[in-house]
Amino acid sequence: MNIDSIRAYLLDLQDRIVAGLEQLDGKSFRRDQWERAEGGGGISALVEEGQVFERGGVNFSHVRGASLPPSASASRPQLAGRGFEALGVSLVIHPRNPYVPTVHMNVRFFAATKAGEEPVWWFGGGMDLTPYYGFIEDARHFHRTCRDALAPHGDHHAAFKKWCDEYFYLRHRKEPRGIGGIFFDDFSTGGLASAQALWQSVGDHFLPAYAPIVERRRTLPYGERERDFQAYRRGRYVEFNLVYDRGTLFGLQSGGRTESILMSLPPIVKWRYDWHPEPGSPEALLYSDFLVERDWLQSS
Repeated sequence: MNIDSIRAYLLDLQDRIVAGLEQLDGKSFRRDQWERAEGGGGISALVEEGQVFERGGVNFSHVRGASLPPSASASRPQLAGRGFEALGVSLVIHPRNPYVPTVHMNVRFFAATKAGEEPVWWFGGGMDLTPYYGFIEDARHFHRTCRDALAPHGDHHAAFKKWCDEYFYLRHRKEPRGIGGIFFDDFSTGGLASAQALWQSVGDHFLPAYAPIVERRRTLPYGERERDFQAYRRGRYVEFNLVYDRGTLFGLQSGGRTESILMSLPPIVKWRYDWHPEPGSPEALLYSDFLVERDWLQSS
């Protein structure tokens, strides 16, 4: 197991994604390097009040600890109490224009360690799209790119899409966070080299999945109505991240850097009591046509 090669890939991925997003926005990302007292650290790259992105972050972290946090050992209770090493790149981008969707992507690697035994390792990650105003063309493009990322590495797309739909679901609202994408965790199929190749392909396909959508929608005119609905729907994003997201819980439970962990939260959010969109409105279309289980590869 070569941790150095995984670290080198993640640092390069962060650089490539930040460069691509800076090209889209025109504003440079701020970079902060940080250290964790318990072991390890990371680099946070953040943009706020950009021309396209109201807030966005692309974070690299490499942390170590003496005991796996509960969020990391929940699906493998036999590993509770082991030491760990965790590396990853995680990003969330919140555009200003409501016609440009919010996006999330992360790729991560865990190794659970115990003296005198071989490490138990696994990969995880994925990407998902959260539109405020849906476009079939965008949804189809995003999901096809996710499929293309996985295709050379086995027949995983249907399972990873289903996993994403089930994971990014707000059970207390009985609605999905967005239109999904792919998600996987605890993945070691085929051995280290094979699993790592699939994992890296997911990271490499982020910009091809998202950048064309930004280019198509960034100049669409919008007004206060659209911004108001965007702020309302962003509330769902906050609810998911703070209640369900394993990455957020792991970061907080493991003593991670709070500023980096909570960079995923949008800058402007609204909640309303028992609000429903006007029937037949563009806002209602999001619920009826996009926040539903759907085979986007076949959609037209």
